[in-house]
Amino acid sequence: MSEKKLLVTRSSMPPFEEYAEMIKPLWESRWLTNMGEYHRMFEKEIGDYLESRVSLTVNGHMALELAIQSMNFPAGSEVITTPFTFISTTHAIVRNGLTPVFCDIGEDFTIDVSKIENLITERTAAIVPVHVYGNICNVEEIERIAFKYGLKVIYDAAHAFGERYHGRSIAQYGDMSIFSFHATKVFHSIEGGAVCCRTNEQYETLYNLKNFGIRSEELTVGVGANAKMNEFQAAMGLCNLKYITQEIGKRKLAVERYQELLAGTDGLWLNRRREDVESNYAYFPILFEDAEQRDVIYQKLREHEIYARKYFYPLTADAACFKNKYRNANLKRARYVTDRILTLPLYADITEEEQNRVVSVIKEGMAQGRMRL
Repeated sequence: MSEKKLLVTRSSMPPFEEYAEMIKPLWESRWLTNMGEYHRMFEKEIGDYLESRVSLTVNGHMALELAIQSMNFPAGSEVITTPFTFISTTHAIVRNGLTPVFCDIGEDFTIDVSKIENLITERTAAIVPVHVYGNICNVEEIERIAFKYGLKVIYDAAHAFGERYHGRSIAQYGDMSIFSFHATKVFHSIEGGAVCCRTNEQYETLYNLKNFGIRSEELTVGVGANAKMNEFQAAMGLCNLKYITQEIGKRKLAVERYQELLAGTDGLWLNRRREDVESNYAYFPILFEDAEQRDVIYQKLREHEIYARKYFYPLTADAACFKNKYRNANLKRARYVTDRILTLPLYADITEEEQNRVVSVIKEGMAQGRMRL
């Protein structure tokens, strides 16, 4: 009998009847997009939850791309960022005609703030840090550096939805913070994203950019894209938002089970969560001492229908599309981590039996590796 396939993540869903009832009026109104009733409701409710002014977008990538565009940086400006992130972060910078400058990472996988100032030049316009796996960047030091050099800060907070730092919503840091509501995230609206703004002016600029610059039937005030969230996405977001607290609670229990099962395993380093951060338990990464061992375990898990991810591998700086352009960047820690990281299956309804199965394969593979040595 074949084993049940375990993916690295699994979308949380509201009760089917609840979502079906929610979207039923759309068959009568036929108002399916263009900032309809659910879009307006969702923008308000998600803003209340994140304690920030929110502009909704069709996905998280467009949220970041438009957030950067809204700053109107001179073409060719440099943006200091991390290579240890999903490729979307880097693409959003490049697609704005800007140059990414890659900064190494620290032990918590986020940008190493001690290395930022050495990368600043007269062309530097902004910093785009990433909260990785829900690990929060050193926001105080980033704020100090940005103020000192007159730089903008746009946080890629795709992994940090719902988190709070010292009791303050993580959405409130930087000049803007963006979130992804992709189906694989802790909270989702099927696809979707949001930019958390600081001012009404920022909100209006983003509105123009995501809606062709159209302000009325006969008035177009600027050149924009089409990045609006539709009503089906907004309805899913409204439904899922009701359950976000219990979803995070389930993830917390799953993370604690993994930590208990894997504690003390030779050759493995487990992610540490800070006491001053209210975590969303988005991912469970493990770091191997040996890169070859990571690849062996990755393959053994797949043989058992367990699809862990080398998340993130390779570094965005080393993506094939950049043709070795950033090969000489000083990214010693990031390259060490990318060769040794593995994120395990984690979602709200993962069972103890499924977690035991994952850990059993890992421990068996690790023991076999030690026997060979």
